[in-house]
Amino acid sequence: MKYVITIGREYGSGGRFIGKLLAERMNIPFYDEALLTKAAQESGLSEAVFKNFDEQKEGLFSSGMGMYSYDMSLGQKVFLAQFDAIKKIANVESCVIVGRCADYVLRDYENVINVFICAPMEDKIKRAVTYYGLKENKAQSEITKRNKKRRSYYNFYTDKEWGKASNYDLCINSRIGIEHCVDAIEAYVKSIFKIK
Repeated sequence: MKYVITIGREYGSGGRFIGKLLAERMNIPFYDEALLTKAAQESGLSEAVFKNFDEQKEGLFSSGMGMYSYDMSLGQKVFLAQFDAIKKIANVESCVIVGRCADYVLRDYENVINVFICAPMEDKIKRAVTYYGLKENKAQSEITKRNKKRRSYYNFYTDKEWGKASNYDLCINSRIGIEHCVDAIEAYVKSIFKIK
């Protein structure tokens, strides 16, 4: 049986690490930056364009032309190319997909589990300084800024609220540790999909 685990995450919560380790444990592909490459290859747009617009909100309907207009902006084309890539991946293989509104894109699929990872600010600061090279005195403002962008992007392109517990199947505070988060998600997924 094919299944997909989507992971929404706060910046600094370790969501990407959790997704990667979960995919390794369950022996399934992991998509994050790789999804951008795949979407770029299939759309004909350059990968640099995808990185520039990655999880950046742009006025999808601001021109009044609608979603599939020939007058779409580059940002709109990037979003739709990612949207298509996510569906194509979900149709052919089990995987873990981090971010990029994957839970919303796959909302009509029955074989999807949507997870959201959060963490206390002090933990996010520690992780951002240790793993992302942020300066400690600027980490909190950078984390807040990045999470605001993620919220804005998600809320704009979907009809859901980013990080709201009722929009996900499982919400985990990563202060329990990366390994424990992976244990919890793995147990949940195996229970739901009857995987041994």
